Order: sequence, then C-alpha cells, then structure tokens
Amino acid sequence: MWGRAFFIWLLFMVGAIANGTLRMKLIIPFTGEAIGHIISTILLCVIILCITWYTVPWLAPATGQQAWAIGAGWMLLTLVFEFGVGYFISHHSWPEMLADYNVLKGRVWVAVPIITFLAPWWTANMRGLLQ
Repeated sequence: MWGRAFFIWLLFMVGAIANGTLRMKLIIPFTGEAIGHIISTILLCVIILCITWYTVPWLAPATGQQAWAIGAGWMLLTLVFEFGVGYFISHHSWPEMLADYNVLKGRVWVAVPIITFLAPWWTANMRGLLQ
C-alpha cells in the first residue's frame, strides 16, 4: 500500500509542477499575482482530488485509519518537499515560504496540504471503499 501511495504522491508532484508552470505562464499574466495565486491553489486542489478519486481503488485503503494515515503521509511528503526545495534549492527564507500560508493576507495555499491530507479518506469514503 505504501509504495502505491508514494507513486500517487509523485503524480501529485507532476500535477503541481504543471500547475506552477500554468500559473506563471498564463494565469498570473492574465489575472495578476493575488488572483492567480487563488486560482492556482484551487486548481491544484482539484488536481489532487481528481488523481485521488481515480487512484484510490488501486490504493485500496481497507479502513478509515489507513486512509487517514495515507493522507498524513502525503501531507508530510508535500510539506517536506515544498520547504526543502524552497530552502535548500531555491534559497528562499522561512518568512518568504510561510507567507503563502497567511490567510489574513489573502494567501490560501494552506488549502493544498489540507486537501492532500483529507483526499484519501474523503474519496475512499465517497466511493464506498471503507469498512
């Protein structure tokens, strides 16, 4: 199960990279940074939910607890990847990286790790796969 979960998370990363490219090349030039950020966040949440919806039968969590554990693993991988790449490769400061999580300033990126966490339980439950 964990190997499959990791493979699905890699699909999320492909979707996130495509989403980021779309945001920078098309969305932000058309809408501006603030609206572009919101659109891109919503789009990535939809991508994550769609991938999860179609792959959760293959992933086959048998219980709600397994689905929650997968979601926690996905969220942890996502945050480690995001902050690891941001800090060690892109050389962003911690305040720069955390700025995307400031909902009081209109930044809604926090929805991505939340949806990533909820997606396996939510989709498996909606598809009637959990006991």
